[in-house]
Amino acid sequence: MPDTDSQSVANNDQPILYSFRRCPYAMRARMALMISRKQCIIREIVLRNKPAPMTNISPKATVPVLQLTGDQVLDESLDIMMWALNQNDPDGWLVPEKGTITDMHALIVENDGPFKNHLDRYKYATRYGQSTDPEYHRREGVLFLKTLNTRLERQDQLFGRCPSLSDFAIFPFVRQFANTDRDWFDLQHLPYLQKWLAEHLSSQLFQTIMKKWPVWGPDTEAETLLLPNKNIL
Repeated sequence: MPDTDSQSVANNDQPILYSFRRCPYAMRARMALMISRKQCIIREIVLRNKPAPMTNISPKATVPVLQLTGDQVLDESLDIMMWALNQNDPDGWLVPEKGTITDMHALIVENDGPFKNHLDRYKYATRYGQSTDPEYHRREGVLFLKTLNTRLERQDQLFGRCPSLSDFAIFPFVRQFANTDRDWFDLQHLPYLQKWLAEHLSSQLFQTIMKKWPVWGPDTEAETLLLPNKNIL
């Protein structure tokens, strides 16, 4: 069987992942599923036209959503990561070289909370009203990036020499921040963070989960099997 394959997978008993390629939450869910060797069905959606089968099982209507066999549904990206890795964690993402899983979760909470708040108001300032100052939120967001840069000055990854849960949960959001104004970002004195980000973006794992999936809809058979790729495991 090929490592990645697009085909009709209707009536398959595999878990179904509703995803949007460019969403950082969906990115980290796909990476965890891939590295855990958990085969599932990808349903790539369009955010402006969310399919009823997804919103029916997850009324908050955000990606990713993982529909497991039976009635179980996971609709938080970190829950999906933990579900996959608790079944199989071949690279030890849950066992950092330095610190504990509690420490990793604390850093992810900082990323998902205050940093994401500033990221949204920097990148999508017009959505938050005329009083929103994107320059202010960019400055505040950089404070978190500086803490990451300081950590990475001492070690290759956030919790040691090897990447762990925190690296994969956080770098998609740093990517989004950087891409908001890449010329500006590249001029900032964040050498260790910039190197770390570039290495993750060029990794085969990230390149694999960022392939363009066919868009799924209830009237189409454009489902895709997400299969573990032996070249990245």
